[in-house]
Amino acid sequence: MTDAWDRAMTALALLAIDPMLGGIHLRARAGPARQAFVDAAASLPHPALRLHPAMSPEQIDGGVDLTATLQHGALTQTRGLLDRAPSILTLAMAERVEPYLAARLGASLDAQDGHILIAMDEGLEDETVPESLSDRLAFQLHLDGLAMGDIGKILLAPKQSLTKRISAPDDSIELLVDVAVRLGIRSLRAVGFALRAAKAHAALNDRNAVTEEDIHTAIALVLAPRATQLPTEDTQDTPPPDIPEDQASQTPESLPDMPDEMLLDAVQAVLPTDMLDKLQTGQNIRTGSGAGAGARKIGNRRGRPLPARNTRTTRSDARVDLMATLRAALPWQTIRKQARPDHKGAHIRPSDLRHKRYQNLSDRLLIFTVDASGSAAIARLGEAKGAVELLLGQAYARRDHVALVAFRGTEAELLLPPTRSLVQTKRRLASLPGGGATPLAAGLEAAQELADVCARKGLTPVVVLLTDGRANIARDGTADRAQAASDAQAVARALRGSGTQSIVIDTGNRPTSGLRDLADALGGSYLALPRADAQQLSRAVDAQLAS
Repeated sequence: MTDAWDRAMTALALLAIDPMLGGIHLRARAGPARQAFVDAAASLPHPALRLHPAMSPEQIDGGVDLTATLQHGALTQTRGLLDRAPSILTLAMAERVEPYLAARLGASLDAQDGHILIAMDEGLEDETVPESLSDRLAFQLHLDGLAMGDIGKILLAPKQSLTKRISAPDDSIELLVDVAVRLGIRSLRAVGFALRAAKAHAALNDRNAVTEEDIHTAIALVLAPRATQLPTEDTQDTPPPDIPEDQASQTPESLPDMPDEMLLDAVQAVLPTDMLDKLQTGQNIRTGSGAGAGARKIGNRRGRPLPARNTRTTRSDARVDLMATLRAALPWQTIRKQARPDHKGAHIRPSDLRHKRYQNLSDRLLIFTVDASGSAAIARLGEAKGAVELLLGQAYARRDHVALVAFRGTEAELLLPPTRSLVQTKRRLASLPGGGATPLAAGLEAAQELADVCARKGLTPVVVLLTDGRANIARDGTADRAQAASDAQAVARALRGSGTQSIVIDTGNRPTSGLRDLADALGGSYLALPRADAQQLSRAVDAQLAS
């Protein structure tokens, strides 16, 4: 195996031999390499099924076929996608898979139903397939960056199988466990997958026993992509145990010691360059939580339909899902008719009622409300500009919009309307005025008005306030510190009452209790970041939004 394409073809061949390896976590964007891999997977001796990350439970597990049930007068159920013969399940956009589907796929793989899952991960660095699902897939492949010339031949599915017993030396498991520990792998499934992969590779090469080459391949395909640290030398020299002479002839064949250089080459050969750099510097390569992909709002009016639930709600605007209610009542009709033979029509009880639910992934709007007053205005505005540009750099994947409100003198001004355009943002932020008094209440009021307007358009507003807290201009424009603080508290309570999330960032040289009180009135978070740069501001906002 000299490159990523050879490893991908070998992984497919091993899956054809042993479907119990689970499948492949394929990290690749749309392109010729990924399409060629999908075409190669179609050659496996299984029917193919395509899955969507937001499939409903009825599609996955089946349910009551209401039309057929009413037509034939007998309970008729539909088959779910997982209730089929062993198939190749191709899951597109696997980084966005719903928790229910991830759990059901994981349960199917644990039950060893014979399904093979190919989870195609198209996410950014901070988006990936849930670990609970990827841990059940033996192989993790990276095909990003492959050009047409890097794509080799597409291998046909091999005819070998594990029907014949493949023997493995007694010390092979001990060796694989040692390698997993040295690579920082915590999952016990990885060692089991590596042993199965070694046996499948032996069968692929018409061998009856696992050899050093098979172990080397298993380490490169299964363990190396899961590495969280580079392997270190084993400084402990443990002498081999003494074996009595009468048992020496009965000792099974063992693997020769693998040199550290061979192990390191096997690991480095399959690691992408950026991942290897992160391992060398000790950085965590699994940072993704997907927290920035829009705010999930559950309602009963609009959005993507969710499974109906018996919420036992007393709200007057709750919408009954008629089909789901009938499905819940159907299995009990025979018993209920026997209990009440004089009742005509269907027997529907309150416990059968199901209400409609929808999930709306609303876009998030970050409203930066920046104090542009005083001597620190230039530095504060400069860092705010940098933070806005950093956050907008990832706006497309995170569905974020950004707006900028600056307040100084006696009023506040909307300097940047809600946008996702980085070019427009840089143009608008090129030159911003600064200096003057601090009308904190006016700034919060302008942010509240913008948040209310955008919330009615379906956005989820978040107000990020950057100030040192020294408000000195009241809402009527007069210079009165006490009244200015009181007005700011009043606007903050109104903003909290509208349900808008907020973050208060204290940019003063010393934290002030007034801003802590303001954050409490807003019902938001308080962060003291004196002399914070754009990177710190961006990371702080990200951390607060993800918490």
